[in-house]
Amino acid sequence: MSRRLDIDIDAVLAAMAEALRARLAEGGVAGPAMIGIHTGGVWVAERLHRLLGLDEPLGTLDISFYRDDFTRVGMNPQVRPSRIPFNVDDRHIVLVDDVLHTGRTIRAALNEIFDYGRPASVTLAVLIERPGRELPIEAQVVGRHLELAPNEYVELGGPEPLELRVVKKRAR
Repeated sequence: MSRRLDIDIDAVLAAMAEALRARLAEGGVAGPAMIGIHTGGVWVAERLHRLLGLDEPLGTLDISFYRDDFTRVGMNPQVRPSRIPFNVDDRHIVLVDDVLHTGRTIRAALNEIFDYGRPASVTLAVLIERPGRELPIEAQVVGRHLELAPNEYVELGGPEPLELRVVKKRAR
């Protein structure tokens, strides 16, 4: 069972773009590069990339091989190639995902990014943040904070239109 979240995603993304613009300007960062995490994070990153008018092409990550539960859950049947079309070394990177919950996806993404090089900084932007962190990972730009029951998770549908749903986990 699922329910649609009544959130104006366009307005949230516009606010996130402004917050990113301000944060980067405050830090004196010019010309950041952006990377989205497959799949929902790429959809969010595509929108933010356009709103910010970034010159550098958008990078994408598939963290399937970097997950810490890879041996338990096996291969994701839809593994996509990662594509970082720019040099990561000494770059200011904006890493984008759809939902931040435990922090494990972001940890895996950071591991993969560092396999490409050593960035000057990484700013994390997420559309949805919910409690339940298992790792000390914090987003610098958050679209919305959501409190959900332990048996619920957020699902982003897209790419056009983007739609958020809360889905109840099935009992095993």
